Amino acid sequence: MWFMLMNFPARLIRLRKEKGYTQQSLADAVGLHVNQIKKYEAGTAQPTLKALVGVAKVLRVRLDALVFEDDERGPDEDLRLQFEALGQFSAEEKKIAKAVIEGLILKHDAHRFSAAS
Repeated sequence: MWFMLMNFPARLIRLRKEKGYTQQSLADAVGLHVNQIKKYEAGTAQPTLKALVGVAKVLRVRLDALVFEDDERGPDEDLRLQFEALGQFSAEEKKIAKAVIEGLILKHDAHRFSAAS
């Protein structure tokens, strides 16, 4: 029930209303039965990946906008400025920065898994 933990039903309702859809019109546009949309919004059913993709396309939002709150993804606040600065790097500098970050992540994961053993 990971969608329910991230308040998926409330996000779906909010986005549907913002885009001007009724439950029926959204269901028709996605190709689902209206009862499915009702269940998703009530939190009594979880959509399949195919249904999520369909809803995201119809609502014209990124898939992660349905699943995550704005602040659930992305860098922590204390790293946000550094990651924004990376956007100004050349392609080669970005490649190097990505390799360094991936190396740090691997080191962190290795330490975490060895500590858990």
